[in-house]
Amino acid sequence: VRLCAEKKLPAPVTKSFTEVLPNKSALGKAFKKEAKTITDMLAKLSIEEIEKLETDLQSGEATLEMDSSNVKLTSAMVSIKRGEKTVHVEEIIPSVIEPSFGIGRVMYAIFEHNFKVREGDEQRTYFSLPALIAPLKCSILPLSGNPDFTPLVTELSQMLTNCDVSHRVDDSSGSIGKRYARTDEVAIPFGITIDFDSLKEPKTVTLRERDSTLQVRIGVEEVAEIVRNLSTGRVDWKSVTERYPKFESQESKS
Repeated sequence: VRLCAEKKLPAPVTKSFTEVLPNKSALGKAFKKEAKTITDMLAKLSIEEIEKLETDLQSGEATLEMDSSNVKLTSAMVSIKRGEKTVHVEEIIPSVIEPSFGIGRVMYAIFEHNFKVREGDEQRTYFSLPALIAPLKCSILPLSGNPDFTPLVTELSQMLTNCDVSHRVDDSSGSIGKRYARTDEVAIPFGITIDFDSLKEPKTVTLRERDSTLQVRIGVEEVAEIVRNLSTGRVDWKSVTERYPKFESQESKS
């Protein structure tokens, strides 16, 4: 298959051509298995090389340089043809052709571009995937294993589900800092933390943004809708921090 594009010309164009016509029968008898290789080499000759070949043949024989050796050609084996032809299209050969482009290469490029390291702590790494393409949009993190948090965890999970926000609940053991780090490593852009203030009226939770690690305090009834708007790009994190009070918390590394 000839890998080229064709562009139709405004009007037909007459072009001169010069080409080598191999006598396959004579080449086959003289060179046996090498005949095809010689034929392919003749087809690749430039105009200058064809003209030199023609001059040498007029003198008796011509030498064709092969990769491993040189072969002698006579006018009985090859001839030179000149003529004119009418061309209706222009052939365009691309400089680069990439016939295969799998999803793996796209994913590798995305991961490499979004891999980050926390300033001052090389052990804390994360993927800064935009919320729009992150597989999970939010995590729910109860501050501890206190059973009083369970009803609120369930309620928030249901609210996020109703808003079509993909999420996960991380109620595993370990400090809240470690669990933040775990969710950052899998590119979850937002984290809802349930603490003891969440049990008081009016019920509130903290909402944390992955890249900046900043947190704000938001009412339980609002947080699911806010996360959905953040995940779809309807609002940005800056506008959220301007609207809701910031929550100051030192993230523990241990």
